[in-house]
Amino acid sequence: MSFDAALLWAIATALIAGATRGFSGFGGALIFMPLVGAVFSPKLAAPTLLVIDTVLTLPMVLQAMRACIWRQVAPLGLGAVAAVPLGVWLLEEIDPVVLRWAIATLAVALLMLLILGRGWQAPHSLAAKLGIGALSGMLGGAAQLSGPPVVVYWLGTGQNAALVRANLFAFFALTTLASGTAYVSRGLVTAEVLKLSLVLGPTYALGLVAGARGFRLANDRQFRLIAYWVIALSAVASVPLLDPLLRP
Repeated sequence: MSFDAALLWAIATALIAGATRGFSGFGGALIFMPLVGAVFSPKLAAPTLLVIDTVLTLPMVLQAMRACIWRQVAPLGLGAVAAVPLGVWLLEEIDPVVLRWAIATLAVALLMLLILGRGWQAPHSLAAKLGIGALSGMLGGAAQLSGPPVVVYWLGTGQNAALVRANLFAFFALTTLASGTAYVSRGLVTAEVLKLSLVLGPTYALGLVAGARGFRLANDRQFRLIAYWVIALSAVASVPLLDPLLRP
C-alpha cells in the first residue's frame, strides 16, 4: 500500500473510530489502533490517537464528569493509573504482532464472558475493581485499548446506558492523563505524531458528533448490542492476518 493509500485508509478509519467513541463512550481505539497501526506502526498510532481523542472529546468529558458516579470510577481509575507505565513499557519493548494477537485474544475472551455469562454480576470488592482497572491501564498504555475490561465490568452491573457511558468517559479521562504523561516523558509524542493528528483529527471529530447524536436515539438494549459488536469487530481487526494486504 502506498503512503497516499495508507493515509486515506487512516482517514476513513478515524471517521469510523470517532463515531464509535461518540456513540458508546469507548471503542474508538479498538478500531483505530489495529487498522492504523497496520499501515503505520503502533508507536505512531497510539500517541496520535491519544492527542486527537484528548482534544476532541474534552466537551464530552466535562459533561460526563458531572453525570458519572465518582465512587464507581475512582477505584478502577486508581488501578489503571498505576498500571499505565507497564503498558507503555510493553508498547516500547514487545513485538507489535505479538501485542496485537494478545489484544485480539483478550477481546474474544471478554466478549464470550458478556454473551455466555448472562446474569453475571460484576464483583464489588475493592481488590476486584483495582485489578480490573489495572488490566485496563496496562492495555491503555500499550495500545490505547483500556476499554474492554471496564466495559465488561460496568455492563455486568446492570446500570443504564447513560450512566455506563458517563462513567467510561470519566474513567478514560484519568487513563488518558496517565498515558499522556508517560508518552511525553518517553518522547513518543513526536512531530510526526502531531502532523498525523492534524490530518486525522477532522474526520475523527465528524465521527464523534455523528456518534453522539446516534446515542441519543438508542435505548439500553441497543447500546448493549452495539457494545458487543464493537468488541467483536475489534478482535477481528486486531488479528495481523490482513497486514500483507495493507502494507506495501
